[in-house]
Amino acid sequence: MTRRSLRARLLLAAAVSIALALVAAGIGLTALFGHHVERRLENQLDDTLGQILGHLDVTADGRIQFELHLADPRFQIPLGGLYWQIQDEDRPTLLRSRSLWDGVLDLPADLPPDGILHRHDLVGPGDQPLLALERLVRFRPESLNRRVQVAVALDRQELVQARRAFAADIVPYLLLLGAGLVLAAWVQVRVGLSPLDAVRRGVRAIRSGEVRRLPTDYPDEVRPLADEVNALLDAQDAAIARARDWTADLAHGLKTPLVTLAADAERLRALGQPALADDLDGLAQTMRRRVDRELIRGRIRARAGGGQGSGPRWGAAEPGADLPATLGRVIRTLERTPNGARLHWYLDCPPPLAVRMAPEDLTELLGNILENAANWARGRVLVRVTAGDPVRVLVQDDGPGVPDEGLRSLGQRGLRLDEATQGFGLGLAIARDICDAWGADLAFGHADAGGLAVTLSLPRLRPS
Repeated sequence: MTRRSLRARLLLAAAVSIALALVAAGIGLTALFGHHVERRLENQLDDTLGQILGHLDVTADGRIQFELHLADPRFQIPLGGLYWQIQDEDRPTLLRSRSLWDGVLDLPADLPPDGILHRHDLVGPGDQPLLALERLVRFRPESLNRRVQVAVALDRQELVQARRAFAADIVPYLLLLGAGLVLAAWVQVRVGLSPLDAVRRGVRAIRSGEVRRLPTDYPDEVRPLADEVNALLDAQDAAIARARDWTADLAHGLKTPLVTLAADAERLRALGQPALADDLDGLAQTMRRRVDRELIRGRIRARAGGGQGSGPRWGAAEPGADLPATLGRVIRTLERTPNGARLHWYLDCPPPLAVRMAPEDLTELLGNILENAANWARGRVLVRVTAGDPVRVLVQDDGPGVPDEGLRSLGQRGLRLDEATQGFGLGLAIARDICDAWGADLAFGHADAGGLAVTLSLPRLRPS
């Protein structure tokens, strides 16, 4: 995936969202845990406050006393973090826990109403932040009527440590949850974008010629795209059909003037003007070859259903041609021609072997290449086939060959007839058009015997 990938963008957005959500969840859960722990501690302090109030007593001289030994050992340890303190309203009586040592709880000066529980945040001994609960009660033992202020306090550091411990414990689980959510997001993105992958595979199948149109069973969000692609293909086919018909009409329309031109050349030759007749005849032959080439290209495009490089498009039945039989038939035909009859033909082709091409187009392709070899060979033509995917067909002759700069020209796509090397123009240009239409490849090189080597790479027919 790259930076421009839609899948990468969605996964990045999901990862960022999940990370922010987990951070917020961690902060919120830690704060919620802290509030819960704080309420529990307040309840415990309130219970301790009740124990103290329930065990207050008065000495013989009227002083308040508290002799209950509280169970928590922190009350006995100086600066232990847990404190209690009792103040007498009428007398300078101050009772406090051993943990306060020589300090006091600095309670606010404003006294709360009787029996009401007050909560304070104080700074205790040793600058400890304290959570303190205070209650002012009316104490009436026998004839006394005294107001007693009782307070208990707890070091807040315990709450801070509890929060930190909870946060440390929850982080691994949040990371595990985040990994699971990222994995779920990846699955969701993969499933959500799978229709787009299906469209991509469908377009590739159309380009390779396996199908003609995209199916219509896509989700509602993707189906309009598939419909537009199919409509574009329909429009392209219609434009190609119009262009093909126009080319065919033009080519057929030129045949009659060409026949007339050839007849005029014969009349000029009969009138004793052979030079002018030869010029007219050569011009007519050149134009006829051009017309024949356009007719062949129109037929190839009509069958392939697209332009150059688009690959064939057909219906349910995939076209195929028997390569050994076609080679044998073309060679037998050439052996009956003047150029082919004087040559030795060597054919090495393992049967059976089928290629993905219409039989008539394969015949046209091999015919042009072998005819070109027959025109230039001195004594023999070698044809060797290597089975594979693609199927390799090597055609070598022992003729004069083509220089390196000529090979480069022969290998150029879209080479015009008048730009080709003499003798290697029309037939190889038609062969190149057929290869382009069927997704085959055509390459030129030097033969072992010094002539031209033509290598065909033909798509092999897939077994059904």
